[in-house]
Amino acid sequence: MLICADTQIPFPRSLVYASYRDKLVELVPYMPNVRHITLLSRREVGSNVYTVNDWHGGSEIPAAARVLLSEDMLSWKEYNTWNQADFTVEWRIETHSFTEAVKCSGKNRFLSDDNNTVIESRGELVIDPKKIKGVPFFLTSTIAHVVEDFLAKNIQPNLLAMSAGVRQYLEQDAKD
Repeated sequence: MLICADTQIPFPRSLVYASYRDKLVELVPYMPNVRHITLLSRREVGSNVYTVNDWHGGSEIPAAARVLLSEDMLSWKEYNTWNQADFTVEWRIETHSFTEAVKCSGKNRFLSDDNNTVIESRGELVIDPKKIKGVPFFLTSTIAHVVEDFLAKNIQPNLLAMSAGVRQYLEQDAKD
């Protein structure tokens, strides 16, 4: 499944990019589907910044999916490579559930448009039913479909909510 989300934030690219990269924990109150984020590591090498964050979402798992999914599906580890030279971030998500079966990665580009920033988020989510462990084989494709459907309904809206949160955060910061 392809992930695609484009947003625009009415602030300069360097400020928006730095806010995404450096203010993530402070942005949590502006993201309704996120309970908390923990920065696990940060390393700077040249113009690149490497971060690892632990995310804990706040979405509700649909009743029909609760048999198959747990709260762990709402938590994931995110590995980022921020490239200041071209204002991009390459990301990879490692889910806490079905880790071997779920592959999710992508790249966000931060583009300048006058005094606005356009954020293009592109990625891919792939679930391999053969790698779902602890479940009878005849149920794996059903579980893969339920997991993919659940994640698909949350990833793109979360990318858009994060952009809205950055905009609100920067608007509030400008007032202070």
